[in-house]
Amino acid sequence: MARKRSSPNIHEIFSDVALLMLATFIFLLVIILISSRLAEDKELPQLKNEVEKLREMLQLSESDREQLKKSLGSIIITDPETQLETILDSASVGRKDFNLFIEGLKDIPGEDIHLVVDATGSMHGVSIFLVPVLRLIVIRAKKHLTAITWFSDNRAVTSTGTMAEMFDNLMSEAPFVGNRETIGRAFRVAAREAPIPGAYMLIGDEPSDDVIHYTGIPSPVFTLPMGRLDKATEEEYRTLASKTGGKMLNLNFK
Repeated sequence: MARKRSSPNIHEIFSDVALLMLATFIFLLVIILISSRLAEDKELPQLKNEVEKLREMLQLSESDREQLKKSLGSIIITDPETQLETILDSASVGRKDFNLFIEGLKDIPGEDIHLVVDATGSMHGVSIFLVPVLRLIVIRAKKHLTAITWFSDNRAVTSTGTMAEMFDNLMSEAPFVGNRETIGRAFRVAAREAPIPGAYMLIGDEPSDDVIHYTGIPSPVFTLPMGRLDKATEEEYRTLASKTGGKMLNLNFK
């Protein structure tokens, strides 16, 4: 006599559903792992190429850093006369031109100088020369440095304090990145954030991307274009100096 089959109870149904869900989950997990492995096999060569490029860029950056350290070590020396000769030897400018520039600074009314410094990316390569060059110019001109304003990409920040504090702030806070030379805005901020000096000194390597209002600058501007310059930069810096009663000196570092 055949035994009568009992109907499945609720516990058996839930158990079957749970096993089915577990099997489905395992199947999906295997599919995901296989797809991920296939994607890795496809993207691995590309990732290796990217890593190699980054390694090459890092090596170039390290090389640049070492070169800049050597350059800095060669110009930061104790004796001012030797320091001057070393700096001038590193730049395509003679002592006569440098002295004329310094004499021009000495002749300006007042005792104060306010530096206006280009802190965009194009100045990164010469940024390490800035402190020794500018410090030497201020000392030789026998003027008092009252403020430094750096500018980059529509930003302009003015700092005051001792000479050491201002140069420290310049090198630690100025970005030396960006590509907009907003010189006009820099002079407006400089005039607003610090007392009017005997003269401003503009240091940069490219022409302005905004309008410079010459009549709005309250003191003579002595311009110091640096690096390998184009005609547009030299013309603008020379015009700015001429319109405001300053002078221009070109330091083209080798």
